[in-house]
Amino acid sequence: MLLVGESMLQSRTLRIKKFDMKQLLRILALSVSFLMASGGAGYSQNFQKGLEAADKGDFAAALREWQPLAEQGNASAQYNLGAMYYNGQGVPQNYQEAVKWFRKAAEQGFAEAQFSLGLRYFDGQGVTQNY
Repeated sequence: MLLVGESMLQSRTLRIKKFDMKQLLRILALSVSFLMASGGAGYSQNFQKGLEAADKGDFAAALREWQPLAEQGNASAQYNLGAMYYNGQGVPQNYQEAVKWFRKAAEQGFAEAQFSLGLRYFDGQGVTQNY
């Protein structure tokens, strides 16, 4: 169906663009699925093991799972290490170390880490107070 004032050529162009976008999204989704299935499996399994350990209160085991992931750039693991250092769970409480990990995750756009980092600046914990 043509829009008011739309020529047949414009209509065809719109359909082609929509088809190309759908095709592109389909290819992108398949690519992401493939990457997750190949390399991301170990990543997510280790992260999940860390979650299960933390849920049981075994923060030392959670640290063993999350530390390597955090060092490899996993923002969720970085945030969780920041929370562990902030709360002193499985590690001595260390606000500077918490800020370090919150900042790494925040720089990747991890919203919870951005919020936590902002709170550290507001409260002056691990950084000079700045609000």
